[in-house]
Amino acid sequence: MSKFEQLDNQNMKNLYNAILSLENQDECRRFFEDICTVNELISICQRFEVAVMLRRSKTYTEIAKETHASTATISRVNRTLNYGNDGYDLVIERMRDQDRARLKGRSKRSLDD
Repeated sequence: MSKFEQLDNQNMKNLYNAILSLENQDECRRFFEDICTVNELISICQRFEVAVMLRRSKTYTEIAKETHASTATISRVNRTLNYGNDGYDLVIERMRDQDRARLKGRSKRSLDD
């Protein structure tokens, strides 16, 4: 059984549902601080930032300098972006959409004031 096949079980589904039940950033912070070690959270955050920077066409050198990620980590994230399940892209695009909506709302409000 592959490592990814091991993830497709009821325990993982329970974890995914637990994450989906969180309602705001504070709840997410509290949950992830309880369930992950500090180093695990740092690694997850670093990989996410690497993915964002790769999608912004930053070079490995720029990414390594800014995030302190190793080239091996950057390469692994890049491979996931190119051959993975599109999870990074899904989240990055949704965050961009939220930012655009937030900026549009501010522009409209400032015009209405």
